[in-house]
Amino acid sequence: MATLRVQEASLLMGPELFDPVAWWATVDGPRTAVIDSGDDRRYSYRDVHDAAERWRAMLADQHIGQGARVAILSPNRVEFIALFFACIRAGAILVPLNWRLSGTELARVLVDASPAVVFGDGSMRALFTDACRRCSTTEFDAESVPAWIDFDGDVPVLLRAQNQHATARVRSPARSQDDITMLLYTSGSTGQPKGVMLSHRELLWNAIATTTGWELGPKDIGPVSTPFFHTGGWHVFTTTLLFCGGTVLMIRAFDPTQYFETLVKHGVTVAFCVPTQLAMLQEGAEWGRPLPALRWFLSGGAACPTRVKNAVRAAGYQLREGYGLTECGPNCFATTNETAVAKDGTVGWPVPFLQMRLRRADDTMAGVDDIGELELRGPQLFSGYFRAPETTAEVMTADGWLRTGDLASRDRDGVYRICGRRKEMFISGGENVFPGEVETVVLDCPGVLEVLVIGVADERWGEVGCAIVVARDERLSARDVIAHARTQLASYKVPKRVQFVSAIPRLGSGKMDRRAAAMLIVEGNPAR
Repeated sequence: MATLRVQEASLLMGPELFDPVAWWATVDGPRTAVIDSGDDRRYSYRDVHDAAERWRAMLADQHIGQGARVAILSPNRVEFIALFFACIRAGAILVPLNWRLSGTELARVLVDASPAVVFGDGSMRALFTDACRRCSTTEFDAESVPAWIDFDGDVPVLLRAQNQHATARVRSPARSQDDITMLLYTSGSTGQPKGVMLSHRELLWNAIATTTGWELGPKDIGPVSTPFFHTGGWHVFTTTLLFCGGTVLMIRAFDPTQYFETLVKHGVTVAFCVPTQLAMLQEGAEWGRPLPALRWFLSGGAACPTRVKNAVRAAGYQLREGYGLTECGPNCFATTNETAVAKDGTVGWPVPFLQMRLRRADDTMAGVDDIGELELRGPQLFSGYFRAPETTAEVMTADGWLRTGDLASRDRDGVYRICGRRKEMFISGGENVFPGEVETVVLDCPGVLEVLVIGVADERWGEVGCAIVVARDERLSARDVIAHARTQLASYKVPKRVQFVSAIPRLGSGKMDRRAAAMLIVEGNPAR
């Protein structure tokens, strides 16, 4: 216990929970926990631990404790991590708010979460004010509006107010593995936000399973460029690397050129990107530059287009594809560089401790190479939706399996392939069509920037596919898209219609909004 008092360590590492920041601060305090790419400042595990203790004392002074919700409305900042561990130690629940939402959308989340306080970046104050104004007076009256505490203005003053003995006087409440640590809100086409409750248990087992399945260790350095209101920002790398003593490289905002320079400068060993980010990187002058420390890129969040994958591998980098969801993990599969190439488009095997099964529409279990709905069970599962037991019951089976709504298949080697969303599937001439498969093919058509495939009514076939396309080349025609699809797809899968649009509507989370996109479809077949 070279740098941490034994009594203090006992307080933070009781028999109920494991606090990785406190543990590494004890064992190797100077080890780098976080690097802020904005100013290249390095924070040791001892730094993060001490900051978390100051935050914890501040929360106690604000009378924020067991079960209280502590919200954040801000782009990525290092303070997020220390505040998260302060909430864990205080028994509070962190609620990262999506700053991409409109005031109306954010108001729904505030009403549901009812945070005691919102810590925010000054640039977000107007959005917060607008959201509070839009809250219904019957649901969210003036007395329940949370306090706003500015990261740069109010927080430094509050932290300085803590004297050197304040931390020692604050004791952590009794805690258990099932206590909720975080509420992450997911957006849906219904517009009703769902707060996913994540417990200590879920985060611990996700970290154990991920570090084991992905072979992460204390020498790994991983960038976090996805926003902290997504599970990808927190639980792909941040909590997993802190668990094993690795280093989190904090990216405040994604810029392709700066991102690539950061990978080189800090010797990044593993990197997670959504496909759009990978595509943006490929357009930069730095693409193809050697990254000797990098073991692999991980693509997740959406299907990765073939052309993007091919460009990554052609540049000499390894690429793996992943799958996850806020309600479980989110890291559900593990693969190898070799399998990712040999079985292109697959996501690998289930991570340790996570059980999987595939259920057909007739409720029987799918066999080898059959497609069925992916169901999950294990200690990585969420604790339900906040204040929504009926919604939780809709996605859970009687024997404790989570219905993901995603379709998948499993080959003879136990390797999984994600096929798309169950609700998005349509039937054309008696054959099942999975939009995700069609979209992957259409995305490889020269001149296509984005695409969404939706089933539309057809007198002859029942339903046919309509490809809603954003073109990168104005010369692209519907005939070009259909001709390209015919070279790689069975005839019943080929879109019969193509609708060109300037932009595909998106939800607050950034995902494409299929319901709104369907409203853009007009009669006829626009062509150029």
